[in-house]
Amino acid sequence: MLYEFEGKIITTIDQNIKFSDQKQYLGIMNYVDSKLILEQLRLNDKLLNYWSINRSMVYENHEEFDFIGLSILNRDNLFAQKEKICIFIRKNIILFVAKTTAPIEKILHEIAENKNLTIGFERILSTFFERLVSDDVNILESIELEIAELENELITSGKKDCVKEIISLRKRLMLFKQYYEQLLDVLDDLQENENDILSDTSLKYFRIFDGKVDRLYHNILNLRDYLTQVRESYQAEVDIGLNNIMKLFTVITAIFLPLTLLVGWYGMNLKMPEYDWAYGYPVVIVLSIIIVVFFLAYFKKHKWF
Repeated sequence: MLYEFEGKIITTIDQNIKFSDQKQYLGIMNYVDSKLILEQLRLNDKLLNYWSINRSMVYENHEEFDFIGLSILNRDNLFAQKEKICIFIRKNIILFVAKTTAPIEKILHEIAENKNLTIGFERILSTFFERLVSDDVNILESIELEIAELENELITSGKKDCVKEIISLRKRLMLFKQYYEQLLDVLDDLQENENDILSDTSLKYFRIFDGKVDRLYHNILNLRDYLTQVRESYQAEVDIGLNNIMKLFTVITAIFLPLTLLVGWYGMNLKMPEYDWAYGYPVVIVLSIIIVVFFLAYFKKHKWF
C-alpha cells in the first residue's frame, strides 16, 4: 500500500501517482509490488536482491537516499529464519519492503488511531524501531528467571545433568547479542545523517532508542556472565563428584594392595616352610582380615571416605 500523510491525516493513494516534493509519502509493500515504485523514485532495486542473501543488518548511504536492511528475530521461535525488512528513506518518502507487510501496517494503524500523535517521519520510523525490541525486556527477564531456577536446582536438588539447558540458554543469549550489536551499528550509522534526511526531532528519538538498545545489550552481557557462573558451579559439582569417585577407588586400591602382595607372595612356585605348618592357611586368612579392618579404620578416622 502507498500512503500520503500530512499532520494527523493519512490517505491511501494509487501507486501510479506522480510524487510531489511538497508532500510526504509512506510505502508498505512486498518485493514484487515495490519494483515499480523503486523505479519511479529512481531507487536502486538491486539492493533488494543483495539483501535477500545477506544475513546481517546493513545501513548504506547512497546519493539522495538511505538504505536500511534489517533481520528481525522471531520471538516465538528464535532459531527460525529471520524476517527481512528493507527500508528506503528519502527526503519526503519512506518505503518499507518486506515479505509480510501486516506487522508494519499494524504499526501505522496504531499511530493513526492515536489522535494525539502527529504522523510523520519522526513518529513512523521511531515507532517502527521501538517495536523491534518492544517486548525484549520481558523476554530477558524470563531468561534470567530460567537461569536462576537452574542455579537453584543445582544447589538444592543436586540436578546432575543440565548441559542441554545451559547450551540452549547460551544459544538464545548469543542470538540476542548478535541482534543488538547489529542494531546498534545501524543506529550509529543512521544518526550520522549524511544525506541530511532526518530532522533534529528524528535524531533525538533515535538517540533515546539507541540508549535503550544499549541497555538491553549490556543486560545480555550480564546474563551471559551469570550463565557462565552457573556453568562453572555445575562444572565444580561434576568435578567434586568425580573426585569422590576417584577417592573411593583409591581407598579400595590401598586396601587390597597388601592383599595383592600376599597373593603374589604365596603364589610363587617355591616350597615355603609355611606350607607344612598346620595353621598356615588360617593365619593368612586372619592376616588378610586384619589388614582390611586396619585400613578401613584408618581411612575412616582420617575421613577419607
